[in-house]
Amino acid sequence: MKVGEIIPDFTLKNQNNEKFRLYDIKDKMVLLSFHPLAWTGVCAKQMQSLENNFDELSDLGILPVGISVDSDPTKRAWAEELGIEKTQLLADFCPHGGLAKKIGILDEQKGVSKRVNILVAENKEILFMKIYEMSTVPNLDEVTEFVRKERRKGREL
Repeated sequence: MKVGEIIPDFTLKNQNNEKFRLYDIKDKMVLLSFHPLAWTGVCAKQMQSLENNFDELSDLGILPVGISVDSDPTKRAWAEELGIEKTQLLADFCPHGGLAKKIGILDEQKGVSKRVNILVAENKEILFMKIYEMSTVPNLDEVTEFVRKERRKGREL
C-alpha cells in the first residue's frame, strides 16, 4: 500500500484480549506502528516511544497502536514488562502476519513485519508511511511534524 490509498479494515486483539477494529475508530487519526517482534531491544524502544508520547499524539488527534506478529498473551506479558499502560499493542498473529501481508510489509523470509509507521486519516486514507531499517527506532517527530505542517496548510486530517 502507499500514501493516498484507503487502508483495508481489520480487527486484531490487543494485549488485554480486547478486539481493536480500525474502522470503529472515529474522529481521530490512527498511527499503526509495526515492529518485528516483542522482547527485542529496538522494538521495546519503539513501543516505549509510543507510550511516552501518547499524550502529545492524543493532543494532535492521533491514536497510536503497536503491531507485531506476536500473540496477544505475549503482548500482555511484554506490555507489563515495559510498563505500557495507555498504548494498545495489537497481535497480528492469526493468521500469522495476515495484516502485514495484506498491507505489503511482511518480510516472508523472516516471518515478521518490517518496521513501519503508517498514519491513517479519519477517512482511512494513508497520510504518511515510512519503512525504517530494522535497527532504527522510528522518529515520532516525523509524524507529529507532518500533521502540524498539513494543518498549517489548512488540510483537514
